[in-house]
Amino acid sequence: MAEKKLGMTEGPIGPLLLRFALPLFLGNLFQQLYNAVDSLVVGNFCGDAALAAVSSSGSLCHLLIGFFQGTFIGASVVISRYWGAGDRERADKAIHTTVVFSLCIGTLLSVFGVVFTPTILRWMGTPENVLPNSIVYFRFYCAGLLGLVLYNTANGIFQALGDSRHPLYYLMIAAALNAALDLLFVGAFDWGVAGAALATVLGQVLSAMLGFARLMSGKFPLPIRLQKLLPDRVILAEVFRLGLPSGVQNCVINIANVVVQSNINAFHDNAVAGCGSYSKIEGFVFLPITSLTLAITTFVSQNLGAKQYDRVKAGAKQGAVMTVALSEVVGIAFFVFAPVLIGLFSKTPEVVAFGVRQARVESLFYCFLGFSHAAASILRGAGHAVTPMAVMLAVWCLFRITYITIMVRVFQDITVIFTAYPVTWSISSILFAVALWRGDWLHSKGEKISQKAS
Repeated sequence: MAEKKLGMTEGPIGPLLLRFALPLFLGNLFQQLYNAVDSLVVGNFCGDAALAAVSSSGSLCHLLIGFFQGTFIGASVVISRYWGAGDRERADKAIHTTVVFSLCIGTLLSVFGVVFTPTILRWMGTPENVLPNSIVYFRFYCAGLLGLVLYNTANGIFQALGDSRHPLYYLMIAAALNAALDLLFVGAFDWGVAGAALATVLGQVLSAMLGFARLMSGKFPLPIRLQKLLPDRVILAEVFRLGLPSGVQNCVINIANVVVQSNINAFHDNAVAGCGSYSKIEGFVFLPITSLTLAITTFVSQNLGAKQYDRVKAGAKQGAVMTVALSEVVGIAFFVFAPVLIGLFSKTPEVVAFGVRQARVESLFYCFLGFSHAAASILRGAGHAVTPMAVMLAVWCLFRITYITIMVRVFQDITVIFTAYPVTWSISSILFAVALWRGDWLHSKGEKISQKAS
């Protein structure tokens, strides 16, 4: 039966996590290609100023979608818990409630982004020679945000039921379209950053259409039906209880990243382009870790729904160890190959130098970043979303901004901005270790959904 094939409540834990994470990794790889292809094509066809425009918009893109993606973690946990408990009716209601929420929030984000793009970019201190292209790129991007939101909704529903393969297939097709259109619009038609943004939007819309086509077909265990697209108030409240802390966390962290980007902007075009290139590469090299932690969240949530507590503890331990080891391996590789990787985006020595310097400062500390993400995924899967929010807001936002604000004024060196990341990753790892060691995350809040599903 489909439930058996999609479930994570049976079988050896390590291989199960890896099998689930591999399609996620490949899917996330193609998702990053969405972002990187724009920068690669723009950087090579339009020059460093246009590359800086795309790079300076990156933190804003993450800001707009961060709240939704964080909130959807709550929806994914609810769906996974009901599915693990075998409650098809509530799982079905949770899926339809999530789709309605996604349609509303996706529309609001698109309107907000299009209207307030110039104001936010100016507030960030975007260099004047970069500003016009930044506005064009980000407005086009925002116009297609509904497609991105709906794709992520479909992706999360698949993952909640234990299916990480189909989102990969759809994203591969969409990423190939995006790359082809980038070359056509930017390379052949010379549409510049507007062409890159339009290519991304069309790819996002295609991936959303493919995902929902399957979700609405008889091949999906709990097919979406238009007449059932009504929000369930109890489930929506549960989604917000579990997801709102993560949504607020993502939103505030991305606001913090906007503040960091503003500090980087003060070092002018080459720094903006170089650090933007580093961010693109970091997004790639950290994909295996992100994929593994998503698998951990689904695993913990489904097995708590099935009340297999010993299996939950074993999976949490194995998942955390695997994440830390993998993080350090990719960090060492990035440290070694940074000049080659950053050089893919620009041939300007000053741009490459900024990106390499950031990589050399941060990459060897990825083990702490990996552990923080693994611990946060365990806690969210168990229904304890407030703890990761509190840790990350206090350390990754408040402390990081304070650290950068003070240190930049004292040393006036961009390396100070880079050091803020390993420092805050290390502190959050200590706090998360204490939270997991206490052990109370396994019960209490994490059992509430299971009790409702029983």
